[in-house]
Amino acid sequence: MYKILCGICGFYSRYKESLQSLIKMNKTMIHRGPDDCGEEIFDCGEYCVGLAHRRLSIQDLSELGHQPMHSKDDRVIVIFNGEIYNFQDLKSEFVGYSFQSNCDTEILVAAYLKWGIKFVEHLNGMFAIALFDREDNTLYLIRDRIGKKPLYYYLESENLYFASELKPLMANSHFVRQIDKKVVGKYLYKQYINAPNTIFQSTYKLRPGEILKFKNGVAEKWKYWDVAEVYHRVKKDISYEEAKEQLEVLLKNAVIQRMEADVPVGEFLSGGYDSALVCAIAQSISSKPIKTYSIGFGDKKLDEAPFARQIAHYLGSKHTEYYISEKDMVDLVRSIPQYYDEPFADSSQICTMLVSELAKKDVTVILSGDGGDELFGGYTIYERIAMAQKKKMQGKILHYLLRIPFIRRKYNYTKIPLIYRIASESFDLRIKTQTGSGQYFSVFNKILIDKDHIGYLDPIEDRYQEKDWVYTRMLLDMDTYLPGDILCKVDRASMKYSLEARCPFLDKNVIEFSLGLPLEYKIRNGELKKILKDITHQYIPKELMDRPKQGFGVPIERWLRTELREQLLSYTDFTFLKNQDIFEPEQLRKQVSFFVENGSTRGNYAAFVWAYFIFQQWYEKYMYNI
Repeated sequence: MYKILCGICGFYSRYKESLQSLIKMNKTMIHRGPDDCGEEIFDCGEYCVGLAHRRLSIQDLSELGHQPMHSKDDRVIVIFNGEIYNFQDLKSEFVGYSFQSNCDTEILVAAYLKWGIKFVEHLNGMFAIALFDREDNTLYLIRDRIGKKPLYYYLESENLYFASELKPLMANSHFVRQIDKKVVGKYLYKQYINAPNTIFQSTYKLRPGEILKFKNGVAEKWKYWDVAEVYHRVKKDISYEEAKEQLEVLLKNAVIQRMEADVPVGEFLSGGYDSALVCAIAQSISSKPIKTYSIGFGDKKLDEAPFARQIAHYLGSKHTEYYISEKDMVDLVRSIPQYYDEPFADSSQICTMLVSELAKKDVTVILSGDGGDELFGGYTIYERIAMAQKKKMQGKILHYLLRIPFIRRKYNYTKIPLIYRIASESFDLRIKTQTGSGQYFSVFNKILIDKDHIGYLDPIEDRYQEKDWVYTRMLLDMDTYLPGDILCKVDRASMKYSLEARCPFLDKNVIEFSLGLPLEYKIRNGELKKILKDITHQYIPKELMDRPKQGFGVPIERWLRTELREQLLSYTDFTFLKNQDIFEPEQLRKQVSFFVENGSTRGNYAAFVWAYFIFQQWYEKYMYNI
């Protein structure tokens, strides 16, 4: 059986691109697929189509799995990044079809020939697919349902360029590196750039569950899977005990599928519930100790390694941990733009890269617990939003009181408890669960030159038609934060070391089952992830698991005032900022200087200053001397 993880890129262009230009694009992603590559160009009259692939072989490095892969009659050509976990089951649908390989890529060709573009509805997996149908010269770009695998595209006049990362696009001579200033403010606030936007003009991310059809210079897009639609379609009338039993079965099946490989498989183990449950299930179905990996810190406030070690010992896994120094982390900061090739400032990317490097010494595939928080209610913000909804009436009163100038001047808005800020800041149902941080926006409005930006929030909450603010926010996080931040972080960090990350919680069947469950099965009486915790306690004693949630954290506030201070201040040079023409020099210098000089009194702005630092580090690498 051949499983192939990789990167893809290509074009549908009037420029009659050369094979060498396609090879140049593909070489920029060698870290995503060091085992093999393939590039082909097809003549389409006025246009040419180029398809290229980098290969990280997970099961069998056979020529039968080489891409681009053709149908027997050369009508259909596919390049593909990801895995189709149900491809063996799908093969039973093709009686009489003569498969040339046991590769999941070939099932895409066969399925398209049988079902047309609706073949994607039959797939369970993580994928970014480019499929070219030579019969009518149509190119399809397809992204998996939840956005596990990335896919970027650049539309210029009647030409389309696409890739798993931005680097291949930047390597093409027809790509114009022009920053989209309208997204910078939202990036500074969220610390990532959500689909469909990217940092560049005319350049986009395909949204999760989306298909782009391109033919003779004309693009058309639609969603084949959508969080809001599925949420309203799959609601279940099921008891809590039945739900727990069925969810455990689905998780077991998802873990079994993701442990299948001819290369070593390991597990990230942070010590939290999500990774612990994945590891516990994996160990329960494995005939030998699974390999688990965690990293530790000298700062005990950030260090989950002792908890991970206790869990590993209880499960009997073969555990490896590495205690990292601050120097290790700071040194890695400078490599962030190489692998996160658009601004991305979730600082836990540093820890994720380090634990990926540790695991890659032994394994090629890693399982992770990503998705558990969004699907089953694991973030503390959900608790605060629940409390804010209970204070809805008080919030309305506070909203109108704060509109009186005397009261507004008298009370420091930032000193008002967050739950009251959420309840009072806005009544707009499109953004209700994202409120409470308005004090940041006034700062951003001062420092950004372009005042006509896309806004800081995602005004889409009304599409869920959900009265409960907590469930609304969970659905929003599945649509935005999960693919835009969490999955982007893990994809780039793991692929930096040619390590493939698999997420059992993000199995199609697990996602759709979770969307059908009542909120009280997930959050009950203030207890987050109730159903996941109860399943976990069947494998691991409750006393080993019960402790406050931590997560990967690094001391960015201190770094920005010490080790990274000189570099940060260099990004406030007046001439540099004036030439850049994105930030108001005086206002920006004032904000950064105040942060640097005033210690913890400005601590709540550390995330913004870090996002600015990462943006300028990215700018230095990709926008100088172009």
